[in-house]
Formats: sequence, structure tokens, C-alpha cells
Amino acid sequence: MQIKANTPEEYISQIPEERIPYFKKLRKTILDNIPEGFEEQISYGMIGFVVPKIIYPKGYHCDTNLPLPFTNIASQKNFIALYHMGIYANPELLNWFVNEYPKHCKRKLDMGKSCIRFKKAEEIPFDLIAELMQKMTVDKWVELYEKKFKK
Repeated sequence: MQIKANTPEEYISQIPEERIPYFKKLRKTILDNIPEGFEEQISYGMIGFVVPKIIYPKGYHCDTNLPLPFTNIASQKNFIALYHMGIYANPELLNWFVNEYPKHCKRKLDMGKSCIRFKKAEEIPFDLIAELMQKMTVDKWVELYEKKFKK
């Protein structure tokens, strides 16, 4: 489900009405807890939180014109998605998240490499997402990214 939007507010206005309160709360949770330096913008057709080029001028290796992505949120056809590159790149962070998840949600974790899928919006573990956002600074993300992805 691709949403054409230029701002996060415009993006949110186009998602299914019943998801809007949960999506807004997810966005607010991220904004309130993500470390200083990340910047919110539309990224890859989703609401993204990136390392701006002013901080990391090299940009993303897949397209150096783009800032380095870190986290995205999206309203997909059957779920709300949280994409977190730190989980993908850091096995310790992934293990922490997988072990903490059952303490916050009764539903089985539905996850891909960096994608966490929430099929029941009312069951999004906002406290856990808040904690996850606090676990990686811009500097730590850039260091990890250069170690894991740059050749």
C-alpha cells in the first residue's frame, strides 16, 4: 500500500481511519524517545527517521543522494509496520527485543529482518517501542552502519 505524501501529517491523513489514533501514538512514541540528531521526513513512501546529510554527508550507500535511514513506520495493507535498521544490524539489540516482546504483548511476534508487523493496532507495545528508540544514538547508528554495510 503506497501512500503519496510530502509530510507526515499528509501521510497520516491517508491511512484507514480506524488506524489513525494508533499510528499517531506510534509516531509520538518515536518522536518522544528517539535520540537527538535523527530527523523525521517522508522516506521511501513512509514516515522515516533518518540521519540527516548535515550529520552524515555520505548518505545511504544504496543512493548517496538520500540521508541514512534508521527507522520507518508505515500503514501497510494488513498491518502497521515499524522498520528498525538497528535491530537488523545489531544481533544483541534484536535478541533484547525478541526477549522483551512477550512481556509487553500477548500476540506472537511477527517480524522480518527489520520489519515488525502489528496486525492488531490496539496491541502495539508502545512502552517497548519507546525503550527500543532510546537504545541507539545517531553516532552509534552511523558507526554500526559503517561497520556492517559499507564496503
